[in-house]
Amino acid sequence: MSTSTRRRRYLRTAIGLAAVLVLSVVGAGAWFYHRLDNNITTFDAGGVATERPPAPVPATPGAQVPVNVLLLGSDTRDDGNDSLGGGGEGVGHSDTAIVVHVYADHKHAVGVSVPRDTLVTIPSCKLQNGTWTTPKNDQMFNSAFTVGEYPKGNPACTQNTVEKLTGLRIDHTVVVDFKGAAAMADAVGGVEACVPNDVNQYGIHLKKGLQKLSGQSAVDYLRARHGIGDNSDIGRMKRQQAFLSSMIKKVQSQGFSLPTLLPLADAATKSLTVDEGLGTAMKLVDFARSVQDIKLSDITFVTAPWRFAGDRVRLVQPDADALWKLLREDRTLDGQSTAGTGQVTSSPTADPGAPTGAGTPLAPEQAAAPITVVNGVGTAGLAGSGAETLKARGFTNVALGANEPGHPTSRIGYDPALKAAADQVVALFPGAQAVEEPGSGTITVTLGADYRAAGTRIDSVSAASPAPGATPDAAATPGTPPGTPSPGVPTGIAENTRNADTDPCANLTFG
Repeated sequence: MSTSTRRRRYLRTAIGLAAVLVLSVVGAGAWFYHRLDNNITTFDAGGVATERPPAPVPATPGAQVPVNVLLLGSDTRDDGNDSLGGGGEGVGHSDTAIVVHVYADHKHAVGVSVPRDTLVTIPSCKLQNGTWTTPKNDQMFNSAFTVGEYPKGNPACTQNTVEKLTGLRIDHTVVVDFKGAAAMADAVGGVEACVPNDVNQYGIHLKKGLQKLSGQSAVDYLRARHGIGDNSDIGRMKRQQAFLSSMIKKVQSQGFSLPTLLPLADAATKSLTVDEGLGTAMKLVDFARSVQDIKLSDITFVTAPWRFAGDRVRLVQPDADALWKLLREDRTLDGQSTAGTGQVTSSPTADPGAPTGAGTPLAPEQAAAPITVVNGVGTAGLAGSGAETLKARGFTNVALGANEPGHPTSRIGYDPALKAAADQVVALFPGAQAVEEPGSGTITVTLGADYRAAGTRIDSVSAASPAPGATPDAAATPGTPPGTPSPGVPTGIAENTRNADTDPCANLTFG
């Protein structure tokens, strides 16, 4: 047999093996997609209100648009969930509700937690017999999920309620029950979470400290309210935000590969109820791909500005409305625009009197300078707001340090080798003391009590303080049109902000 004949035979054999492998993978993929399709439960789109906020319009033909996703955690004991949640409470409530706003650039996102006890207007919702309810005022937010007493809840009614509350059009709604939470934590090999104290109440047993949770322990951590932290639903939401951050970090660290995603998808879809827009495996995969470039450091969690009203909660105004407005206009929490370009760009309303250089693009080495933001007061969300200010300016390597309460004044320590970047940082925090720290290799921004006093709103371009009691619009840069969002952060937002890359043990209570 000639050498050329052997080569042709080897080539045919290699091509044949490759074809078999490809067909096997495609066949397995098709089988798995079919399996996922059978897993997924959808809710009736007929229950979604006909009068809704408008859908976003692309800035240019074919451009990406913002996406709003409503994540609901159901405490139903139906369909075997009683084995994880205990008891038999019948129709479930949506004790977890997070509105996730994916910005038009699809590289930044913010998740807004709505307290379950918030008093809201529940608009007209569809009942099982096909009739519709009349709107009701001053209802607990989580009761919308129970309207009609559907066996698995009424996510369409909750979606209607959120749209009425926020003016945001919800593109997708996803409901996760106890089994889904446990299965997803198992699928990623456990999620790192921090337990503030030992818990031994209501059948829940957790040990204090940072640890990896999965299965039953993950569910216990997410649903526990009494005997942990400050015993409040607000504190529970802080833990849920931290847990979701850790889960996102775990998935991203493992990579968006089939071996990672398929077990997670299989586990999740068995206990998910979704809108028809996510009702197939392919639609879920397409959505996952559309958001896979969002870094953990570019995800922020916010609890809607709130206050206690007896044993219920009311949203704080005008801060809550300012938050919804920012998201409707696809602006970051300090009023910046992502403009669908993948970069946070300066607001067109930037203060013309801003410090020199504050509006010019950072050099690559300046943008990449390592910066740590420290909360030197102890007020929840202060460091996160400072980090948002830095990111809005274009800094990409920003982390949060441990709280160090007791600092009366703000301080910026920097390695002299990073002076060019430090000068840009100093311009964002007028009044802060700049101190050289040779050999540190970093820039450390410690926000003191003066920073809090000088800005009930944290301004990424100017440190001008709003007048006491001023609304976000009233405090906007002089000369800007009425209604234009200021680049500052209202107090109610700043105090309730948590960056996804925050230490999982930091700020787990609202106090």
